[in-house]
Amino acid sequence: MAIHVVRLGSPRVPGEGVRIGTVRRPPRGVKKTEYASGNWYDIWLPELAPSDALVKVALAARTPKQWAAFERRYRRELTAPTAAHVLGLLVLLSHRTTFSVGCYCEDEARCHRSILKQVLAEQGARLP
Repeated sequence: MAIHVVRLGSPRVPGEGVRIGTVRRPPRGVKKTEYASGNWYDIWLPELAPSDALVKVALAARTPKQWAAFERRYRRELTAPTAAHVLGLLVLLSHRTTFSVGCYCEDEARCHRSILKQVLAEQGARLP
């Protein structure tokens, strides 16, 4: 029982469970009927994705200072009521079942999913 953090579209790992897409937009050029079979996600949860404006900040971040500014703002967005409720649910579920959350970015260190992983851990989620 734990939350795995994955790159959407990558091959599934045995035991990763249901794959949740924490992205602002569905994958381009992929039919809805192929989201799960194409290893994108089983369910889409955009409430945990950075806002459109903040995605632009992340993509423009070139220095550690700029990335830190993105992280502060993303963490602030995660305190909004809807995101906070969803986070609480995922933390609770991580103690009862195994599932995955993810994003499309190639480099996890430069992706919101690395921050989401930290936030989930800070709130008591089980991670592998």
